[in-house]
Amino acid sequence: MAIIMDGNGRWAQARGLPRSMGHYFGAEAARRIVRQAARAGVTHLTLFGFSSENWRRPATEIADLMHLLRNYLRRDVAALHENGVRLRVIGAREGLAPDIVALIDRAEQRTAANAGLTLTIALNYGGRADLATAARRLAEAAVAGSLDPAAIDETALAGALPSAPLPDPDLLIRTGGEQRISNFLLWQLAYAEMLFVERFWPDFSVEDFAAAITEFRRRDRRFGSLKANMV
Repeated sequence: MAIIMDGNGRWAQARGLPRSMGHYFGAEAARRIVRQAARAGVTHLTLFGFSSENWRRPATEIADLMHLLRNYLRRDVAALHENGVRLRVIGAREGLAPDIVALIDRAEQRTAANAGLTLTIALNYGGRADLATAARRLAEAAVAGSLDPAAIDETALAGALPSAPLPDPDLLIRTGGEQRISNFLLWQLAYAEMLFVERFWPDFSVEDFAAAITEFRRRDRRFGSLKANMV
């Protein structure tokens, strides 16, 4: 499962609050949904935390987001570890503050052996950059003679993605009412079911999460094929 956690700023503005408060309550929603995902038996959950395009936001808002990220990595990793959650971070670490990169490294190392939910957070991430890096890696291998260009197929490209070995999500949820994927997991979402929810992310509840799973189970997933009785 993958989630684009959208609507924090609009949630705050609708209440006459600064956008930073929307991000604060958005972080609380993330904690709530991670716990529920683990209880529901979800094996992989990927959250879009900060895109490569989010650097265009005001410096004060970026500082607030980085402050929340530091707090999450300092305070929540112990609880994740105790509950068997494995934490991974995808995206370019260049551009992130050195102390944040160090916190990410420690969190990933501490939880690496956990066998429960794999929680992946996309930070400074862009799907196009993910694909461009994979193409560059394959081209470099071909130039070096360690890879036959004829052997480049979907499996090879998927394995060269910096986000590998992230499995393809079965379901993408986007909150906040927008209906686009915003450069998120472009390769992996090829056959995902998509659910666009009007509710802003800070208000997304465990009941909303359960409803999303129920809706997913109603979907008829054919992956380009037909039902057996339609052949």
